[in-house]
Amino acid sequence: MTIETLAVHAGHPAKGVAADGGVQPVAPAIILSSTFQRNPDGSYPGGYLYSQINNPNRAALESAMAALEGGSDGIAFASGSAAMMAVLQSLQPGDHVLAPLAMYYGSRTMLNGIFQRWGLRTTYVPMDDLERVRQAITPATRLVITETPSNPTLRITDIGAVCGIAHAAGALVLCDNTWATPILQRPIALGADLVLHSTTKYIGGHSDLTGGCIVARAGCPLTESIRQCQVVGGAVPSPFDCWLALRSIPTLPLRVRAQSAGAAAVANFLQQHPCVAATHYPGLGAHPGHQVAASQMELFGGMLSFEVEGGRADALAVAARTRLFTRATSLGGVESLIEHRASIEPPNSGTPESLLRVSVGLEHPDDLIADLKQALE
Repeated sequence: MTIETLAVHAGHPAKGVAADGGVQPVAPAIILSSTFQRNPDGSYPGGYLYSQINNPNRAALESAMAALEGGSDGIAFASGSAAMMAVLQSLQPGDHVLAPLAMYYGSRTMLNGIFQRWGLRTTYVPMDDLERVRQAITPATRLVITETPSNPTLRITDIGAVCGIAHAAGALVLCDNTWATPILQRPIALGADLVLHSTTKYIGGHSDLTGGCIVARAGCPLTESIRQCQVVGGAVPSPFDCWLALRSIPTLPLRVRAQSAGAAAVANFLQQHPCVAATHYPGLGAHPGHQVAASQMELFGGMLSFEVEGGRADALAVAARTRLFTRATSLGGVESLIEHRASIEPPNSGTPESLLRVSVGLEHPDDLIADLKQALE
């Protein structure tokens, strides 16, 4: 089944299967109840007991995410950070984690703060340097984290090659696929064991929900532990947020492809502008990860970043002069966003002070380019 058809039908009841009372709604109902009534014999119709444990809307979203990523299990959370937390909580004190130098600062903060006290040991390497990855693997390495394209500099990791190195050493691989989405990149098909999404971003796609999800391949040894962290820890998304995400998935292929086309046009404009010192977008032939990205991605995504000539004040001034772009964090919505990334990251995060991160929405690329042109001038 093509990804477009799967996006429309995954997580929805099979045609001709009636809900309770014989009703067959085209749009799934929102089940807000926190608890579910037992049958006289003590059993639970449908298997639902209590919404922290399971809920029909969450089950539908988890099923859809697993189908889209080609995994066996979807496990939904209240945020992408909660999803990453559950994966790390499934490891043991003393385990070693290999993580990318270029990664979402929240995940790095989690590893360096909470889980350093937990007893996890983390080594950071440039994941696009396979020899450095080989050298950093130890007998205690249990998890290799990849994030491709990376936040906010769009570094590219060869997922298949990293999986080969990790699996030879007995380690699992998690790929943060938030920016690429399953429309453009399928990490499990490339060998990954776990895929992470902040469903807040492209999956939700309308800047109106917060959520996260882990998709596990069949037989992944951490699946049950991650599920236990979800249920016992209680960091679960609301039924309404799950419903919103499932509502948005049918348009995901159309949105992501349109945003990718827009980002490619914007990136081509920026790389030629005299006031731009560097443009980070894997669709550009000069990008160091272009060939790898072309081999594992259908398109190059709707995210890019660029460095303004000058420093922090110059970058902030460019962002302030934009008229169509909204100055806000997050990404993946229908509206284009621009953000001075270093302003919200911890000190010494490594993000250049002159860098602006851009999430291209669904506006016409010509209008976005005109807006950036006047802002840069």
